[in-house]
Amino acid sequence: MPNVLPLALKSLRLTAPLTAALALSFVIGCTKKEAEPDVSVSVQAAHPELGSITQQITADAVLAPIAQAAISPKITAPVKKFYVQRGSRVKTGQLLATLENSDLEAAALDNRGAYDAAKAAYATSTKAQIPEDYQRAELDLAQAKANLDLNKSIVTARKQLFAEGAIPGRDLDTATAALVQAQAAYDTADQHFESMQKVSRGAAVQSAEGQLASAKGKYLGAEAQVSYSELRSPIDGIVTDRPLFAGETAASGAPLITVMETAKLLAKVHLAQSLAQQIKVGDDATVTVPGLDDPVQAKVSLVSPALDPGSTTVEVWLTLANQDSSLKVGTPVHVAIAGHTVKNILSLPLSALLVNDSGSHYVMVVGADGIAHKRAVTTGIQDNADVEIRSGLTAADNVITTGAYGLDDGTKVTVGAASDDDSDAKPAAGKEGK
Repeated sequence: MPNVLPLALKSLRLTAPLTAALALSFVIGCTKKEAEPDVSVSVQAAHPELGSITQQITADAVLAPIAQAAISPKITAPVKKFYVQRGSRVKTGQLLATLENSDLEAAALDNRGAYDAAKAAYATSTKAQIPEDYQRAELDLAQAKANLDLNKSIVTARKQLFAEGAIPGRDLDTATAALVQAQAAYDTADQHFESMQKVSRGAAVQSAEGQLASAKGKYLGAEAQVSYSELRSPIDGIVTDRPLFAGETAASGAPLITVMETAKLLAKVHLAQSLAQQIKVGDDATVTVPGLDDPVQAKVSLVSPALDPGSTTVEVWLTLANQDSSLKVGTPVHVAIAGHTVKNILSLPLSALLVNDSGSHYVMVVGADGIAHKRAVTTGIQDNADVEIRSGLTAADNVITTGAYGLDDGTKVTVGAASDDDSDAKPAAGKEGK
């Protein structure tokens, strides 16, 4: 019988390393599979939609009243009485407060007396004294003319009598002297009457009118001072501020009562010129107000015709109704204005759009093999929910809309049904995860 022990030992020496190698290979293979399991990420995806989109121009603003009046007294005096409280609704012209004005009323009364006296003097001058002076001058001229004519006739008669020798020369000389005096009196009366017609009468009227106007001006000035002690509302609105109490001194030029018209409010925004050129008066807009579930409808009421010199932006006003006074002046809000509309374009939800560190846009596209790949895209305008895709995608591409944030290129994904409440969704256009 052959000696098999050496052969068995030899076979054992050859088989043991092979068995050990096979066992080690099995262990390593199992460890690798356990370390790198086949895992896929659950996402939602959608195809780009073909349709139209309206650009939404968004900005932040602060609500302001459509009209406001900070009412300041023109005089410094203690407050006599307030007729309104903060929150009171007032009408245009309504009396809001009065200041102490006894001294002003006394001054006005004094000037009123002077004005009445000036009116009486004016009536006396224009209706009595001036006409009487004119008539007297006219009568004096007529008397001087009659006396002159009489003396002329006497001189003529005595010349004839003297030539006939009926009277002595002394009588002719006496008549001639009287004629010279009558002529001088007539010239004086005529000159006085002419000056009365051309100068004195008009000057007297002007003087009387000037004195009357001066007295009236002083009276009106005193009345104005009294009126300054009464503060009235220049607009319809609500009293929003009243810092003093009755008895405290109101300073000239310092706001005493503030009235705002809040039935309508303004949201004033500053936009780049390129955006403002797409907006016109009457365009629709929405205003998102903190604390309100639904946006408030608004209209564009003003697009400034000039750039702001400091920021080189265009100021745009939005007007929104506030009949129930639910909106408060000074509230910070977010506005969205409907810009121009483009049709026949591809669009995606904003949640699908991502941004590289370089600032370029991309999306994650799911291939037929279930692998997600980055795809660079060029975007256009956007509204509150969607964004225009100008290049980089077709309608057949399946784009991840939820779950793409931080997803690496080449990741295996599983496309699931969209969830109504996806708490893991990241903000639109977020930075790519590293």
